[in-house]
Amino acid sequence: MNSETNGRVRGRGWARRVTGAVAAGFLAALLVAPAAAQEAQAATHQPYCGIVWGSLPKSAASTRVSTLTDVRAGRHRCFDRLVLDFSGRAGDYSVRYVDRLVGIGATEPVAVRGGARLAIEFEVPYGEDAPSFFRDYRPSNRRELVRVDGWRTFRQVALVDLHESQATIGLGVRARLPFRVFTLTGPGSGSRLVVDVAHRW
Repeated sequence: MNSETNGRVRGRGWARRVTGAVAAGFLAALLVAPAAAQEAQAATHQPYCGIVWGSLPKSAASTRVSTLTDVRAGRHRCFDRLVLDFSGRAGDYSVRYVDRLVGIGATEPVAVRGGARLAIEFEVPYGEDAPSFFRDYRPSNRRELVRVDGWRTFRQVALVDLHESQATIGLGVRARLPFRVFTLTGPGSGSRLVVDVAHRW
């Protein structure tokens, strides 16, 4: 075999090795790409701040009924929080998104700022011997129970209706966002009804 022929053979061998290496690299890329894409997709779909509350109605039943003493709000890293303070253990409550805020004893809806609205309904004492709803809690403005101007999620907190033993507070929020509801004991013999609404999904 002369040198020219030997060079052609060697050249073909080198070409086959290069082609094989390129093919192997391409195959490896095909195998790795779906896994990388799946990892990226999983990272993209991680819930915001680990929040998995959802936006469905939340409620609880109780045999206790206590007087409302205060309505407060606070801002947290992942959510805005509304707190209802009671003189004793909180009674029945229901929190849900509604199209319109209309109390049990009302006929006209109450408008609140925001792209969505939560109706917070809870039990209060009722009867001649029962403490007045406003005995311990006297808001200066029933349409602005708490000032939330400029907050990330909350837009307005308003007293919608008070009918016998049923009170309704309207919470205007930026959009229909995940929320949770729970009660806490204290301070003292009192309790707190807490409504947290996430900043985003």
